[in-house]
Amino acid sequence: MPDALLLTLLVAALAIGWWLGRRERRGLRDDESTTSLSRDYFVGLNYLLNEEPDRAIETFVGALEVNSETIDTHITLGNLFRTRGEADRAVKIHQNLLARPTLTAAQSDQVQLELSRDFLKLGLLDRAERLLQQLIRESSRDEIRHAAKRLLADLFDREGEWQAAFDVAHPTLTRQHDDVRRAAAHWLCELADQERHSASPGLARKHLRQALSVDSSCVRANLLLAAMAQDTGHYRDAIRLLMRIPDQDLEFIPTVLEPLHHAYQLLGDEEGLVAHLEGLLERAHFTSLIIMLAETQRRRQGIQSAIDLVSEQLNRSPSLGALDYLLDLYQHQQHERGSPDSRIQLLKQHTHTLLQARPRHRCGRCGFAGEPLHWQCPRCRSWGTTRPITGIEGE
Repeated sequence: MPDALLLTLLVAALAIGWWLGRRERRGLRDDESTTSLSRDYFVGLNYLLNEEPDRAIETFVGALEVNSETIDTHITLGNLFRTRGEADRAVKIHQNLLARPTLTAAQSDQVQLELSRDFLKLGLLDRAERLLQQLIRESSRDEIRHAAKRLLADLFDREGEWQAAFDVAHPTLTRQHDDVRRAAAHWLCELADQERHSASPGLARKHLRQALSVDSSCVRANLLLAAMAQDTGHYRDAIRLLMRIPDQDLEFIPTVLEPLHHAYQLLGDEEGLVAHLEGLLERAHFTSLIIMLAETQRRRQGIQSAIDLVSEQLNRSPSLGALDYLLDLYQHQQHERGSPDSRIQLLKQHTHTLLQARPRHRCGRCGFAGEPLHWQCPRCRSWGTTRPITGIEGE
């Protein structure tokens, strides 16, 4: 049984035992009802100790009557059902609590918040949205309104309602939570991307500048601004915007290389490209950067110059990708000389196979890995946590 589940059940069992003790001390019971309740409590505790959580939960729920002193315990048990994937049962418990006329305003707010979480878990987004909007408008407790805003922003995120999500989160949540600030910048980038493809470049640029004001480290915003500059033939502006990205995050240098190469190519400025790549190489030894610079050197100065460059960089920073490229260079050189080496070919086959199975990007939160760069992780739905993989088998 998972540790979190065991802990929750233990807390619930202790709460029930405490309530039984209070009830006995106050003399608010008759012998028969208390004997039955106490028996149910110890039966549930026995199930818990024998690692039978389903039967323990059922027994505790059945044993504990709802009153002002047991509301929190019922809320906890409902949350436990939701955590176990039984959100429909959590809904029943929380709705039953909400129907009690004796709830205080604070208890009612808490139950409604948990009920909205139940609805989100079940995918009943309309019902969750109504509850959350009501809590934001009517609750007198700051912590409840704050939690409701976070849930509502997440709901709009799920539905792809980027502007609505941003309006809920900004400025309160974006100032207090790093994950919300990153997400908000990406919501603005999503809007800008839509506007870019619907012939609204002015509005797109406005949203991208706003994204950078919300999160100055938003690499995606500068990538989109550079792409828009390139679309309109402003290649120097595109290069200037791309040059900002290494200052935001060095690990995204590999992401910058293709648009950077394209801009210099359209300008016909290979000297500028080489100078730029050499400047980047002084800051970070990424495989794709080494290969792009080596390819440029190969065109300009021949294959031996490229071999020398890659060999030097491999001595500084080992890399499977750079080794694979170096073997490719050796193969070409041997073919030019008419003396192919089967050993080089065998090594090349092995490095190529290893690289084919290698993902290029990984989410820093959940570990999801894949070839494309996902701005929002497909597994954990976090924004801005996926980055190029670095190291011997990465960049």
